[in-house]
Amino acid sequence: MRALAEYIMRGRRQAALAVGLTAALPLLFWLSAAGASLVLLRKGLAQSASIIAWALVPAVVWALYGDPYVLLVIGGSLLMAQVLRESASWLRVLLASLVVGLGSAWVLSVTFADSIDQLAGLLQESMPGLFDEAWQQLDGEAQARLLELLRPVLTGLMAAVAQMLALAALVVARYWQALLYNPGGFGQEFRSIRLPAAVAGLLVMGMLLAPRLSAQAAVVMPLCAIPLGVAGVALVHGVVARYNMGRFPLIGFYVGMFLFAQLLYPLLIILALADSVFDFRGLRALSKNNAGPTDNGE
Repeated sequence: MRALAEYIMRGRRQAALAVGLTAALPLLFWLSAAGASLVLLRKGLAQSASIIAWALVPAVVWALYGDPYVLLVIGGSLLMAQVLRESASWLRVLLASLVVGLGSAWVLSVTFADSIDQLAGLLQESMPGLFDEAWQQLDGEAQARLLELLRPVLTGLMAAVAQMLALAALVVARYWQALLYNPGGFGQEFRSIRLPAAVAGLLVMGMLLAPRLSAQAAVVMPLCAIPLGVAGVALVHGVVARYNMGRFPLIGFYVGMFLFAQLLYPLLIILALADSVFDFRGLRALSKNNAGPTDNGE
């Protein structure tokens, strides 16, 4: 990974080749998003515009052929990279990720409308069998309400994938930047991510109350869970580093997330919410809370 980052930063020709090729190849577009975001973080928007264009052209071609994910991830990562460069605040990046998620939800609801409808229809037919007695205990109005939520929730889940991949690409780009220009800086920066109590509370309210406002508002449920999840992961890293636990707890954590994500992710959100109130890492005492020690190297 370091070799790729060094190659990208070697010159414009190398950067254009790397981001253009990885955007064009299937399943490697996240590397293009990370590479273009690295150049943007390092050089700024004006100097990186030509490199960004080489990443966006294949992404637009993919979108024209019916796959908007490449464009959504690369575009979303670049948007958040610009926010990070201007503000040096991961809090603002996480809030910007909601904009990326909402934009992705709109694009996907148009592009994959038929596929979402088909999947929602299959789930509607399967719900009585999947939930059995619990489903039968619900009255007709509650059943109809749940079925009405299927399409927006499915759209939100698909958009959350784009939101999460864009964030992951930005994390890789920031890690590369620190690796090349400020070794060790990214770890300190990432571990300092913490949501203020008001922001965390609003995100949780978005997850819990959005479906009550309207069925279409339910699309924001998965999107609000992403910033809380990132804050929870940062908390785990911060606690492990503070108490010098080594790498094994982190390895166990990620293996557990891979195997039991549906059980551990809600716990991660609860931990992030609790940390926003109780500040387990003592970040309030730091003078640069949520500001990145990883500079732009300029």
